[in-house]
Amino acid sequence: MAKTLISELVLRDGHQSVIATRMRTDDMLPICPKLDNIGFWSLEAWGGATFDSCVRFLKEDPWERIQKLRKALPNSRIQMLLRGQNLLGYRHYSDDVVRAFVKKSADNGIDVFRIFDAMNDLRNLRVSIEAVKKAGKHAEGCISYTTSPVHDIPQFVALAREMEAMGCDTIAIKDMAGLLTPYKTTELVKAVCAAVSLPIHLHSHSTSGLSSMCFLKAVEAGATMLDTCNSSFGEGASHSSTESIVAALQGTPYDTGLDLAALQEITSYFTEVRQKYWQFESAFTGVDTRVLVNHVPGGMISNLSNQLKELGALERMNEVLAEIPRVREDLGYPPLVTPTSQIVGTQAVMNVLTGTRYKSVTNEVKSYLLGHYGKAPGKVNEQVKKLAVGDEEVVACRPADLLEDEMNRLRIECEDLAKSEEDVLTYAMFPELAKTFLQERNAGSLNVEPLLLKGAAAPSSDRYAPNEFKVTLHGETFHIRLTGSGHRGEAQRPFYVSVDGISEEVMVETLNEIEVSGEKSNGKKKSATSAPGADRPRPSHQGCVATAMPGTIVDVKVKAGDKVEAGDGVLVIEAMKMENEIQAPISGIVISVHVKKGDSVAPDETLVEIQ
Repeated sequence: MAKTLISELVLRDGHQSVIATRMRTDDMLPICPKLDNIGFWSLEAWGGATFDSCVRFLKEDPWERIQKLRKALPNSRIQMLLRGQNLLGYRHYSDDVVRAFVKKSADNGIDVFRIFDAMNDLRNLRVSIEAVKKAGKHAEGCISYTTSPVHDIPQFVALAREMEAMGCDTIAIKDMAGLLTPYKTTELVKAVCAAVSLPIHLHSHSTSGLSSMCFLKAVEAGATMLDTCNSSFGEGASHSSTESIVAALQGTPYDTGLDLAALQEITSYFTEVRQKYWQFESAFTGVDTRVLVNHVPGGMISNLSNQLKELGALERMNEVLAEIPRVREDLGYPPLVTPTSQIVGTQAVMNVLTGTRYKSVTNEVKSYLLGHYGKAPGKVNEQVKKLAVGDEEVVACRPADLLEDEMNRLRIECEDLAKSEEDVLTYAMFPELAKTFLQERNAGSLNVEPLLLKGAAAPSSDRYAPNEFKVTLHGETFHIRLTGSGHRGEAQRPFYVSVDGISEEVMVETLNEIEVSGEKSNGKKKSATSAPGADRPRPSHQGCVATAMPGTIVDVKVKAGDKVEAGDGVLVIEAMKMENEIQAPISGIVISVHVKKGDSVAPDETLVEIQ
């Protein structure tokens, strides 16, 4: 009998960590028979960011994915990652939604529920664990491991004891950023094993390059279950490769009993599959010891780099990575795992791109500071809290105790779109996103984002500009490479360039613009004062409301003629999966609103005008 049990992560955390969760179900199904015959303890195949990615990018029904995988993996335990009271969204849900979601997940094929809370606030796990046990499935309580001045081993041991008392079947130590070191692993695993009688499951990303050593120390200290990922999607921001760990433990008291040759057939398949997704690969998913400082988890780094690329700000990644630990400290050192990783990461991006820390604060940061996600592990920065939420009272009870049952309301809201209870739950997770998805699905008009042929240029506008070129002036030639720029729409816009290898800052002031030939909008030529991609005027005075980041309008709170005070919320925009309320910069009367719900917007556009 195998002494060490392996959970294979290639169908979920592996591709989430290295190709921004973009693997399609059709690329999973052909290899399922071989995965099913290996003898893994479980196959993680659902949860985490996969639900969001299916609906947002892949235009797949996530419930159909798990149904297909269940049919294709008849002999395997299918495992999912569940965020406790957050489920798979970015807010807390009422208890009836949690119970309904767990029941439907179990009905559709989930056997093992790994349940965690980003704050390690166990009040947020209770209902999920109870629902899993009621469904007759395996509940794995999960400790979100992190390091900070307010976290220590006795605290993690206390969490494990409470999870055992709550009825969990196993305990997972979730080292989502790869912060464990080998000897700290020994200390932690020994302490947890001594405190509880349940099997211990270790999950650790390879970002820091330490996970394989940590796994060896873990099994020596008493852990009997390990998370690994097939090498085709392993290592770096992902996990220690399954084949390597199997080989390392062969012939030892910790032998996994898995067939290395059979595993390598799976590797060959996924190596080919990965090439299809080259456009989502990132330079930031290899070994990076900076994670020991910035704590960015493996499942977040590929998505973060992809989001910055879409914002045209990938060159600011190092600034964002430096800002993340500062924001985390301001918020009382939450472990960086969904949703807190997105909350902290998005705020860090906004701090960097706006040039002023907390000039714009996301709604999720405000909710966090008010205790709507649970109790902060440490003391929050009072200045930041005052700036974000003023003197509003912080929640002291379990946040979900403040929520009324939601399922009946949700059913009514989407009754024209939902064809099943699963559809209602998809709508519960992401209302606006799901509404569009369900409308398009019902109309048969779903369009998945394209996979580009290797080497093809990414889709862009019809206009192109060089970012590296030579300039000859008065007989002298200079090699110039554009490395970054300030925000579009500024009267004077800084460009950061390299001139013959020397970094320079160049201030460019726009005096006139010319129309790009052939570009039209709604059948009309764009005026010289229109922002690119929209018939919206550029900000020209203090009363122009604009956004710091590209995104989608999810709520318009004002109309022409309304009187507003400086600081009143006028719009809500979704950017990087987080919502941000945009406030009135001045007091006055709204004279025009240039957007509606669902519109895509850019930083150099006037969205609302106040006079």
